Amino acid sequence: MTNGVGAEEAALVDIARSVLPAGTFGNMPTDTVIRRGAGGRIWDVSGNEYVDLLIGSGPMLIGHAHPDVNKAVREQLEQGSTFFANNEHGIRLARKIVDALPCAELVRFTTSGTEADAYAMRLARAYRKRNRILKFEGGYHGMSDWALMSTWPDKPSNSGRPASDTAGVPEHLKDDMLVAPYNDLDAACTLIHQYRDELAGVIVEPMQRLLPPAPGFLKGLRQITKEYGIVLIFDEVVTGFRLAYGGGQTYYDVIPDVCTLGKVVGGGFALAAIAGRADIMAHFDKTRVGSDGFMPQLGTLSGSPVAAVAGLATLEVLERPGTYERLFATGRAIWKGIENALKNAGLPVAMTGESPMFDALFTSKQEIRNHRDMTDVDVPLTRQLNALVRKSGVFKSDNKIYVSLAHTEQDVLDVISAYERAAGQLRWDGPCN
Repeated sequence: MTNGVGAEEAALVDIARSVLPAGTFGNMPTDTVIRRGAGGRIWDVSGNEYVDLLIGSGPMLIGHAHPDVNKAVREQLEQGSTFFANNEHGIRLARKIVDALPCAELVRFTTSGTEADAYAMRLARAYRKRNRILKFEGGYHGMSDWALMSTWPDKPSNSGRPASDTAGVPEHLKDDMLVAPYNDLDAACTLIHQYRDELAGVIVEPMQRLLPPAPGFLKGLRQITKEYGIVLIFDEVVTGFRLAYGGGQTYYDVIPDVCTLGKVVGGGFALAAIAGRADIMAHFDKTRVGSDGFMPQLGTLSGSPVAAVAGLATLEVLERPGTYERLFATGRAIWKGIENALKNAGLPVAMTGESPMFDALFTSKQEIRNHRDMTDVDVPLTRQLNALVRKSGVFKSDNKIYVSLAHTEQDVLDVISAYERAAGQLRWDGPCN
């Protein structure tokens, strides 16, 4: 159990409220101020300890302050932080990515998943010489203007036309985006066929947030995009190196034309990447495509050696025998414990995701296939549950549990105990959004 907020943390919260919009960095809507992390746990400024099921929103797959990562970073810091030029570690990391991912023939680095996804969509447009991109309702592809379409739609679209998720996005950009319901292959194929001569690419998370693909869905997308020569982009910022060493494309056995990476690949530092077929990635190379086809890509810290050595050290840990078996086993234990705790309390719960990344949803539906099914989920009750488990020493976001290789058997037991305590304090009266 946590012991409340101390004077130092309270003072920091007051400062945050005076200098940060909404008092936050825009990520976690909480007043908790984190001081340090080690393995699968974190501590706030008041000294409260938590089992960390957020793990930095995914990057810390091998745990906080991993000794191999720390050693590599310390050694690199003595050699310099960044150079805005090729460095040996970035080159070696690109080699690792090409060796690991089936779709990867060439790699370009960025510093965020938002950048990587925006460049991937631009690549598709440059390669196809067409403007439109198809995405899926509820799919998150970063914070660019084009990506923020129908990520959190209030109403599903029956026309393929997206809704903007934010103020400040030019209205005309909607004309360049199409949207379909995830896991509805017929609807997606209908739109792709209808707009085949205007589509540059289709961008999709192989597992959309926590929604695994229905049987045949990704393979169907691969088939129809290949038939029409449309670029298929897998957004693997989350799934890359998490579901398997070869990412979601290996786990689900579907190879896209281009993929994006982030989170795990940077080992906790600011690094992301676009990887894909050489003929598509050639648009980053003016000598290959000429001035008309060239797509410049600049970033002051893209592929920085500090981030690259952290990524290399992380991938070397993930390559070790038994790594993913252990990760999945830990995830299954947490999954089952949470499911049992909530069901034993008489709460209607649907578990969704894959073992390394999942959550419990309060809903009367037996299966959640896409964003449209999420309208039945009791969001306020889910937030209440998350607040209760946080008070019991489990730190997580409102919509996702990330599992780490650093989580121990004791961590698993503590998580299950926190959910058992929280479940006894909850009452479900039906969906309430």
